[in-house]
Amino acid sequence: MLYGIATAITALLLAAVLSALLRVPALRLGLVHRRRARPVPLLGGVAVVASTCLVAAAGGWTGAAPLGDGAARLLAAGAGVGALGLVADVWRLKTQFLLLGAAVAAAFVVPWGELGVPAGIAAVLWTAAVAVAFHGLDHADGLAGTVGVLTAFGVGACAAAEVMDDLAVLLSVLAAALTGFLMHNWHPARIAFGACGSLFTGFLPACAAVLVRAGYDAGTSGAVLFPLTAVVTADAVLVVVSRRLAGRPVVRHGPDHVAHRLRRLGLTTPGAVVLVGAAAFGSVLVGVLVHVGWLAPVRALWVAGALLLAVLGLLCVRVYVPRRPGGPPTTGARTAGAGVHTTRTGTARTAAHRAGAGRLEAPRRPGGRVPGADDAGGRHPRAAGAGVRRLFASALSVPRRQAGARTPAERLREATRAPHGTAFGLRAPGAPRGPRPSSLTGLPVAAAGPEPAGAEPGTRARRPRDPDPFDLLSSL
Repeated sequence: MLYGIATAITALLLAAVLSALLRVPALRLGLVHRRRARPVPLLGGVAVVASTCLVAAAGGWTGAAPLGDGAARLLAAGAGVGALGLVADVWRLKTQFLLLGAAVAAAFVVPWGELGVPAGIAAVLWTAAVAVAFHGLDHADGLAGTVGVLTAFGVGACAAAEVMDDLAVLLSVLAAALTGFLMHNWHPARIAFGACGSLFTGFLPACAAVLVRAGYDAGTSGAVLFPLTAVVTADAVLVVVSRRLAGRPVVRHGPDHVAHRLRRLGLTTPGAVVLVGAAAFGSVLVGVLVHVGWLAPVRALWVAGALLLAVLGLLCVRVYVPRRPGGPPTTGARTAGAGVHTTRTGTARTAAHRAGAGRLEAPRRPGGRVPGADDAGGRHPRAAGAGVRRLFASALSVPRRQAGARTPAERLREATRAPHGTAFGLRAPGAPRGPRPSSLTGLPVAAAGPEPAGAEPGTRARRPRDPDPFDLLSSL
C-alpha cells in the first residue's frame, strides 16, 4: 500500500518535471502541433512514457513491486508503441502504419493459450483500434489525458480485484504520470500529448484489460471491455460515420470530433473536457461493477444506449461547410489554367485536376473557421505559412483601376475647378480663358484675348473690371 502511494507520487512529480523540461527542446526542434490555434510542443507524451517506464522498472529492479511476465511484456510493448508514436510526431506517419504497429505490439502481449486463435485475433484488433482511437481523442487540451486517467484507474481496479498486483501497480503509475502531465496540458496547454503519449495511453490499459479478462467467456468480457473504453469508441464511431456520410476520407483530419461539436454548441474547451470526463467516469464505473459482479452484464446496454443517443445527437451538429455549386473558387482553389490544383494539404485532389481540367473549390469558405477546431479543416502543417502569406497579401493588395475610372485627385480637381476653366483660380500659361460670371449680374463676361506679343511667358492680359454697383447707382 505504502509502496503504491510512493510510486504514484514519484511518477506524478517526474512526469510534471519532464513535461516542463521537454517543452523548450521541442520548440527549438520544431516538434509542435500546428493544427491548433498556436504551435504547442509535442514531447509531452515522451514525459509520460519515460515516467511510467522508469518508475515501473525501478520497482521491479528493487524488488519492491516485481513485474510478472505478462506485465513486463506489456510494458516493453507499450514502450515500442510509444517509440512508434514519436516517429509519427517527427515524420508524420499515416494512420494505417500506426494501426499496424499497435496490432503487431499487441500480438506479443495477448495470451493466445487462454483466448484461442479467433478470440486472440479479435483482442489484437480491438487493442490496436483503441490505441489509434486514443490518438484521435487528442484533439482538445486535456481531453486525452483526462480520459486516460479514468480508464487506467478503472482497469487497475479490475486488476486489483483479480489480485494481479503487478498490473494494478503499473496502471496506477500510468494514471499518476498522466496526472502530472495534465498540469501542463490543461487549457491553455503549454505542451501537447502527441502520437507518442496518446498511443501509449490507449495501448497500455487496453492490453491490460485483455489480460485481466483472459479466461472469461466472450459475452461477459465484452460487457466489461466496452464500458471501460466507451467514450473512446463513441468518438471513433462518430468521426467515421460523419465522414462517410459527408463523403470525406476516413483518415483525413478534421474538426468533427466530440469536443469540436461540443464547442459548436457553445461549451468552452474546459467545459467540454469536464463533460466528456464525466461520461467516461460513468461508463468506466459500470465496467468495473460488471467485472466485480455487482451489476449484471446486461447493464452494459445502458452505456451503449446512452452513447448511441449521444452520437446521433452530435451527428446533427453541423461541422462541415458545404461547397457552393458554381460559386467562385475560395481560398486555396486554383483554376485549371494555373496548373495542377492543390488543396491546403498540398496534394492533388483528383486525377482530372492533375490533368488540368475543370475547377475545384476548397471545402471551406475563406475565413470559415469552426469554433473548437484547433486548426480549421485539419490542414497539413506545411500549409499554415501559406495561409498567413495569403492573408497578408489580400490585406495589403491595391485594387486595380478600372478602365475610365477617375482617381480621387482627379475627382477633387473637377469638383474645385472654377467656372471660367481654371483650377483654384490659376491658369496655365498660354491657355485660353473661359467665361467668368459677373459678381453682380451673374452673366458671363467675355474672356480676355491671348497674351500680348512680347510679353513675358506666364504673364496674364489685364481682364476688364466688373461694373461697380455704386457707379450704376450714381448714373441713375
